[in-house]
Amino acid sequence: MPAKSLWYALAFLSAILASLFLFFRWPAQSSASSDRNAASFKQPVIVELFTSEGCSSCPPADSILKKLSEDQPFNGIEILALEEHVDYWNTLGWSDPFSSADFSRRQEQYAVALPDGGIYTPQMVIDGAAQFVGNRTHESRDQIRWAAAHPKSRLLLTPLPASSPYTRTFELRLNNTASSALDSSPLELWIAVTEKNLRSNVTAGENSGHTLQHAPLVRLLRKQQSFNPPFTAPFTFSLNLNENWLPANLTLIAFLSNPNSHQIMAAGSSPM
Repeated sequence: MPAKSLWYALAFLSAILASLFLFFRWPAQSSASSDRNAASFKQPVIVELFTSEGCSSCPPADSILKKLSEDQPFNGIEILALEEHVDYWNTLGWSDPFSSADFSRRQEQYAVALPDGGIYTPQMVIDGAAQFVGNRTHESRDQIRWAAAHPKSRLLLTPLPASSPYTRTFELRLNNTASSALDSSPLELWIAVTEKNLRSNVTAGENSGHTLQHAPLVRLLRKQQSFNPPFTAPFTFSLNLNENWLPANLTLIAFLSNPNSHQIMAAGSSPM
């Protein structure tokens, strides 16, 4: 083969090998970033369940929320689950170790904003805008689809270097401004930390003798701050973790809500 032809053949072969190298190498490099970005294209929906370990009709609702959270059954929708244990069952035979008066007060606020509901367990609330009996599988799915059809903004949470093993710091910013209410209405930023894979052996009350497995259970819920319009980002915040919480099972959920209607206008999540 003439030298010039040999040179062209080698150049062509090198080009093919380089293309194959990039083809097989690119997905390995980009898959992690694709996984991180995929959630930003999903519509977040906050699903709150007010429940109690002392309530015999609550475990089926806990199971529904757990399955929704784990299966994420809807394309284009990210279900952000908040299992909140109220404390008003604690005098009826079993003191729920996960209960808090804060969750009972939050449910009372919804009872005012959603007057067709009231205070009961199990109660499911979708995006702060709709409530129903929490052990109704089909209604939970219908309401989640309804909420996702009314787009809200997504909050992006970026972990920053931690100052201690039990401190977490995040930067929060907006991915988009799908809702004009972010520019025209007062807002409250709420921060929740949930822990999955929790269970209890109940020895008294209506669920005595049963082992209860929970959906992502709210360990911490606090109003971070209030905003007058317009909402501006990014900004940073920190929170402290309890040493008894398992970091690998924790998720941070942030959401913006209307202080009067309690309807959720933007939401997002991040592993801890």
